[in-house]
Amino acid sequence: MTKKTLVGNINPEVLTFTVGKDVMLDLVLAEADCIGTAAHVTMLSKMPVKPAVITATERKKIIKELVNVLARVREGSFEIDVSDQDVHMALERELTTTLGDLGKKVHTARSRNDQISVDLRLYGKEQLIQMMKEVLALSGELLRFAFKNSSVPMVGRTHLQPAMPSTVGLWASAHAESLMDDMTVLKAAFDFNDRCPLGAAAGFGVPAPIDRKLTSKLLGFAEPVHNVLYATSSRGKCETVILSAIAQVMLSLSRLAEDIILYSMPEFGYFSLPEEYCTGSSIMPQKKNPDVLELVRAKSSTVHGYLVATMGIVNGLPTGYNRDLQETKEPFLEGMHVTRGCLRIMATMVKKMKADKKALKAGFNSDIYAADKAMELVAKGVPFRDAYDHVKVHLKELKGQNPSEVLKNRNHLGAPGGLDFDFLAARIETMKQQVRGNSRRYHNAISKLLGVKYPSLERG
Repeated sequence: MTKKTLVGNINPEVLTFTVGKDVMLDLVLAEADCIGTAAHVTMLSKMPVKPAVITATERKKIIKELVNVLARVREGSFEIDVSDQDVHMALERELTTTLGDLGKKVHTARSRNDQISVDLRLYGKEQLIQMMKEVLALSGELLRFAFKNSSVPMVGRTHLQPAMPSTVGLWASAHAESLMDDMTVLKAAFDFNDRCPLGAAAGFGVPAPIDRKLTSKLLGFAEPVHNVLYATSSRGKCETVILSAIAQVMLSLSRLAEDIILYSMPEFGYFSLPEEYCTGSSIMPQKKNPDVLELVRAKSSTVHGYLVATMGIVNGLPTGYNRDLQETKEPFLEGMHVTRGCLRIMATMVKKMKADKKALKAGFNSDIYAADKAMELVAKGVPFRDAYDHVKVHLKELKGQNPSEVLKNRNHLGAPGGLDFDFLAARIETMKQQVRGNSRRYHNAISKLLGVKYPSLERG
């Protein structure tokens, strides 16, 4: 017994096994599949052949129906059946149902290999744009928290032990700058992803005068992936590049979450968390648990696992499409989803977090001024190592000082008293402008392609 599909009759058990989770996962890619199809049929309508594969009038009908499907995708009424196997065949089925034979033409000169590749890159482009906005939003909240508490003394720690006088401003802006640096790798991932594989078909080109530069331009990509075999073989590799970048973001979030967990403990009490962002206990009425932060810390490892899994699948594959690549879809989609969720919730938590100046000052003891005392002796002509040895032997003679006064001597570039908040804020703003530019160029290209405002789908 076999089950009929658009690409042949398949044993039902084999069909279920090979489809896997694609019926569910591909719903996430349905919007990108509609957009990619719109570019492909537009290119087909301009192909210099007679008779035309798709006429200009037919193109308009297809685009109109694709926009309708897009709306259904967003409202949740678009479905993928197991017999469809994936979103590509489901979309073709929908177009054939509504447009008849015209719907059967949309797969001309195209393979599911280049179709899924362009879907993933379109999805990656939109997700990276939104993620970069969210990274900068969190970085901005940390910078505002740093500026608000720029001169509030805070014990600086190494090995979690008291080390030297510091400030809340230095601590918070360090995390902000870490995220700004993550933007560098996100931008590199965006640029890597910003090339169009459409038109590669199964990886060997097609015997038709297709225009791959046109489809690339229509979809708002910087350029096509030149080699058609590499265009399809780069699937999986592209996902690992993006997952590598977002893994860096999660590293930053994990360390930030760990710091806040520690410093909001009663034993420290440096920071207080918004009560509505903490959870309680089923048995202990007094508990206010930092579950959000703990989950962010854990999800960092989850995302790193997605990266390792994807690299493991791609590693050693022969050139050309292999079904193994289907297994890279879930970790890629989930990695983006998890990271964006963590960024959003961390931004709202930092925005509502408060510093306890009294608790922060109480964390200081006389030993923390040891390095300052050594430098004081150096200023009097004592060689540093001799000053170091002297202070180490006479720690008990150190007297408590006012940390605010001591910190005034740390005013060089990047030190607690030398933080250039204008420079850091300007850096964030410059990055915001770059992301807005990428977003505007992409959305304008898709709006022109679909004939409606994108992403709103409003008609002009």
